[in-house]
Amino acid sequence: MALPLKPLFFFSFISLVSISYSLLLPVTKDSATLQYVTQIYHGTPLVPVKLVLDLGGPFLWLDCSSGRVSSSNTPIQCGSIQCLTAKTSDCGHGGEASTCRLSPENTITGVAAPGELAEDMVAVEGSEMVSPFLFSCAPKPLLKGLARGTVGMLGLGRTRISLPASVGLHRKFAVCLSPSDGGAVLLENEIAGTDISKSLVYTPLLTDQILNSEQYFINVKSIRINGRGVSLGTITGGTGISTVVPYTTMKRSVYEIFTKAYIEAAASMDMSMVESVAPFEVCFRSESPEPAVPAIDLVLQSEMVKWRILGRNSMVRVSDKVICLGFLDGGDNPETSIVLGGYQLEDNLLEFDLSTSMLGFSSSLLGSSCSELKLNSMSRGSL
Repeated sequence: MALPLKPLFFFSFISLVSISYSLLLPVTKDSATLQYVTQIYHGTPLVPVKLVLDLGGPFLWLDCSSGRVSSSNTPIQCGSIQCLTAKTSDCGHGGEASTCRLSPENTITGVAAPGELAEDMVAVEGSEMVSPFLFSCAPKPLLKGLARGTVGMLGLGRTRISLPASVGLHRKFAVCLSPSDGGAVLLENEIAGTDISKSLVYTPLLTDQILNSEQYFINVKSIRINGRGVSLGTITGGTGISTVVPYTTMKRSVYEIFTKAYIEAAASMDMSMVESVAPFEVCFRSESPEPAVPAIDLVLQSEMVKWRILGRNSMVRVSDKVICLGFLDGGDNPETSIVLGGYQLEDNLLEFDLSTSMLGFSSSLLGSSCSELKLNSMSRGSL
C-alpha cells in the first residue's frame, strides 16, 4: 500500500482531542542541530532557561558556571534523602560532609563530566507557583554540541528524579514532537476515556537490564514493507525510542536487509533511485509534493499490533527533486540494534504510562499534526 509523503487532512484532529493535564511544556525543533528544545524557569528570581529535551535522560542538568546567583539554590549533602533518591553514593574525598555528586552526560556527544546534586526552584510559563527540584550542576564544556542558547538537558527517563517522576502521582506523560514549533510535553495528562484514547495503540515498555533501564524500549518482533515481511535476523535487546537521535538508526546487518527490501518495494512502484545525499544512503527522484512511497510497519507484540510509519515519517525531502529514506546505518556493534529517532516520532502522540509500563502511540495522529494539537482545557501548574 502506497502512502503519501505529506499527511492528508481527512478530518481535524482538534475535534477529537479532550485531554486533561496539569502541566504543558512547549517544544520546538532547532533546525541547525535537529534537537528538540523546551523552556523552564529556574532559580530565585526565576529566569527562563532553554534545555534540550532528552526522552531517556535520567535527570535535569544545567551549566552552573554563568555566575548568576540564585538565593534558593541548595547544594545537597551526601548521605541525605535527596542524595539517596538520586541513587548516587559518590561523596568524593570529603565523605558524608561533602556535596552529593551526580555526573551528567551530554547524550548528543556521549561526553560525561563530574557534577554536583543541587535543589532549586523550577516553574513553567504560566505557573502561579514554583517548587523545589533536584538537578545536577554541570561544567560549561558539557554544553558543546547542544543547540545554541540552551544551557543543559531535561531528562524524562525512568528515574526517581526525572521530570515525570517529580511532577505528581500518576507517573504518566505524553510527548508530541513537531517538525517546527508546535510540539509539547504533557505531564499528568489523562487520555483514558477520551476519544483520542480509542485511536491509540498500546504496547509494553521493556526494561532492558543489559543496557540502560533509564531509557524507553519496545519489542519490535519484525518489520513489514508494503505488507511483506522482512526477516531481520537477530535483534538484541529492545528497540529504543529517542529524542536525541535525529533519525532512526539500525545495526548494520539489520540496516542492509531493511534497505534492500525497501529498495525492492520502491522499484515495484517505479521509484527511481539517485545518488546518496549525506547522511542518507537510499535516495529517490521525486518532484511530487506527495509522492507514493512504500509503507513501513513495525510489528510489535503480535501481528495485530503495528506501528505504521507513514511517508511523512519515513522519507526526508533533501531538495525539490530528491527524497531520501530517513533511516541510517548505526554501525556493526551499537548498544541497541534499532533506535527510533526523532524524525520518525514527529506528529505521533506518544503516551508513556510508567505505572503500568505501557506505551500508547497514534501513528501520525490520524493524518493531522502535533502543531494542530489544541487542548480543550488548559491549566498550567507548578512542578
